[in-house]
Amino acid sequence: MSRFKIAFIGAGSVGFTRKLLGDLLTVPEFRDVEVAFTDINPRNLDMVYRLCQRDIEANGLDIRISCTLDRREAFRGAKYVINAVRIGMLEAFEKDIDVALRYGVDQCVGDTICAGGIMYGQRGVHAMLDFCRDIREVALPGCLLLNYSNPNAMMTWAANQYGGVPTVGLCHGVQGGHRQIAEALGYRQDEVDIVCAGINHQTWYVKVSHEGEDLTGKILEAYENDPKLSRTEKVRIDMLRRFGYYSTESNGHLSEYLAWYRKRPDEINRWLDHEGGWSNGETGGYLRVCREGRNWFETDFPNWLAAPARRFTPENRSQEHGSYIIEGLETGRVYRGHFNVVNRGAITNLPDDCIVEVPGYVDRNGINIPRVGDLPLGCAAVCSQSVWVQRLAVEAAVRADRALLIQAMMMDPLTGAVCNPPEIEQMVDEYLIEEAEWLPQYAEEIERAKARMARRHETGTFLADKRDYAGAARLHVKTVDEMRADADRARADAARSDKTGGTK
Repeated sequence: MSRFKIAFIGAGSVGFTRKLLGDLLTVPEFRDVEVAFTDINPRNLDMVYRLCQRDIEANGLDIRISCTLDRREAFRGAKYVINAVRIGMLEAFEKDIDVALRYGVDQCVGDTICAGGIMYGQRGVHAMLDFCRDIREVALPGCLLLNYSNPNAMMTWAANQYGGVPTVGLCHGVQGGHRQIAEALGYRQDEVDIVCAGINHQTWYVKVSHEGEDLTGKILEAYENDPKLSRTEKVRIDMLRRFGYYSTESNGHLSEYLAWYRKRPDEINRWLDHEGGWSNGETGGYLRVCREGRNWFETDFPNWLAAPARRFTPENRSQEHGSYIIEGLETGRVYRGHFNVVNRGAITNLPDDCIVEVPGYVDRNGINIPRVGDLPLGCAAVCSQSVWVQRLAVEAAVRADRALLIQAMMMDPLTGAVCNPPEIEQMVDEYLIEEAEWLPQYAEEIERAKARMARRHETGTFLADKRDYAGAARLHVKTVDEMRADADRARADAARSDKTGGTK
């Protein structure tokens, strides 16, 4: 097999880059691949490079990572590019959460749809098109872009439709729910087969079976009778009860994609469980753990470097799809997973051009997507509303069109349930002003937004907001000293706080 190059953009993401590289280098045929890391944050990039290079040498491999702040140099000659950037890093992420809170929109994550996800998409789509331009110009012809960055569907949609680069979106939500369902039913994950279909973060387990027996109808009872899941997965269980199928995404994630569970502050805690962790619905929960994780990693880095190296062995290989896709394409070994791809008729009651998350098979012939057919009607209806939010948001980002951006916010289920149109219009102006440094395509519109905001204040038409509102379920961000009380847990949390490395 010929030697090839893999480039990582956003490589300063500590847990994610190290895990994906370790997965790749577990494949025997990949022991001499060329690896390039790029990021714009030199400190984060250097720390992750040092950890990964140490792991490589400890495993006896003769690979020297190329580390650069110049992404074109990293992309040059690459056959695969893995994207794990967070445009604007935690500074922009914080604005995604806090600006929406001023208007009563209480998000747990804010990285897919809802107000924060839409703005994350405005930053990400613009950057993604720049990445695609560079890939077209300096990478190998046909270079495959594996996108892990959120909002995954929007980024993958933009890259395929406007970027001119074949792109597959990857996520681990399906695997996590698969494992959870299997355990709830009393099995190991590898004993239960699934078919999952929908859109990223709103994918439905439309078939769950064990040795040919269909278990789909037994999931609700198993969850209702499980003492932990019945407490931590209230939103997912409620959706399962009403729509008939279990959804991939965590309780907190799912709650912010829908109109019903976070629209009244006095009701939000009814659907949450703080003991189970941030993903069960905490206000700004993922932002908190990312901030804690980054602060801890930067402080604790000498201990990470002194700890035993990661071993590149099959039992240490994660369930992230990226390495298995590349392995299938390069070696011909068949891999079955769930991927985010242009629909093209895979789900027959969703638009052909949207990005769907569906089963796929990979081998030397490529990535092959079977026809799933129709989603159950209710599941398709939920996905369809989100697809239109995604479509409007992508077009807004590509065209720098404030009117489309406002329409995306209005069509968003939770934002529309909480805010009226004038509030949404003012919130969009506030977002444009506060996130201006990451929205170069909106430069002219941002100046107009500043003028509109000044007029609102001058004329007394500025809409009263909730500037002091911290959310219904926000928790304290731990200091490094507080995290030292449980250093092992802090280290594990930092390794899991993925995709917070690079920006543009």
